[in-house]
Amino acid sequence: MKIVILDGGVLNPGDVDWAPIKALGDVTIYESTNSDQLAERSKGADVLLTNKTPLRKEDLPAIEGVRMVGILATGYNIIDTEALAQRGIPVCNVVAYGVSDVAQHAMAMLLELCRHTSLHTESVKNGDWLKSKQWCYWKLPPVCLEGLTMGLIGFGSIGRRMGELAHAFGMSVLANCRVPKDPPTYSPFAFATLEHIICSSDVISLHCPLTKETKHIINAKALSNMRKGAILLNTSRGPLVDEAAAAAALKSGQLSGLGTDVLSEEPPTADNPLLSAPNTLITPHIAWATTRARQNIIDLTAENIRRWQSGTPVNVVNGVSNA
Repeated sequence: MKIVILDGGVLNPGDVDWAPIKALGDVTIYESTNSDQLAERSKGADVLLTNKTPLRKEDLPAIEGVRMVGILATGYNIIDTEALAQRGIPVCNVVAYGVSDVAQHAMAMLLELCRHTSLHTESVKNGDWLKSKQWCYWKLPPVCLEGLTMGLIGFGSIGRRMGELAHAFGMSVLANCRVPKDPPTYSPFAFATLEHIICSSDVISLHCPLTKETKHIINAKALSNMRKGAILLNTSRGPLVDEAAAAAALKSGQLSGLGTDVLSEEPPTADNPLLSAPNTLITPHIAWATTRARQNIIDLTAENIRRWQSGTPVNVVNGVSNA
């Protein structure tokens, strides 16, 4: 079996092990692949693995002979899954490889927005403490999370872990999801409507998938209905947020802070309104990128290939079950 990895450079710059996939066949790994290189590099491949290299309908002639496509990630919006389904090619993604990793990243941004640790570290290094007339000082007053309400939009594995972390900090937790079930044992917790979460939360954290229904789920109307001074977190998908509306809310003070690991366009262009918005933390889509999580992606992808080869495919996102 020939396996081609189109863009292994981001997932593995050399600190994790491809061995679980290499054990399954003849493996060729490319740092990155552009559309002009796709046909040559895919030639003879049974399995094609991609992280960010798009596979659109117009690319299908270039991957003639491929029998399975694996995504080295959870999101599959770069893949035309329907077009591949019409060719009988299953598309398998990787799920739950970095649940705690992503939730901890969201919580790290929340703590930074509330405690302003970087701001005060730089202030001390610049000599402000030495010059202060008081024994201690603050540029912005810190915020305690205990007693505040965390609203979770999306309550899958990452949303649930985020709820556990919020509870550990003494927060009440509200959650919205398509099918409310299996409520956690901690309290206070409640499932709630989207409208109730928007109106009643001090912190809103996004953990839902990007669909036609959820695009711009955080828009000007939603932002205007939030508690004044609320904090918004997004470690899911950039287009969930209307970035121009969020930037306006940050400038007006309706939002007191935004922490996001994702943007509508990645990397952002210079005119992205969030780049100049106050009290905004932006990280380069790295919530998933711990060494542990990236090794999990490789291990789980290998298991996807094994299961597909045995005729019992798992994590198929386009409904094709044939091996």
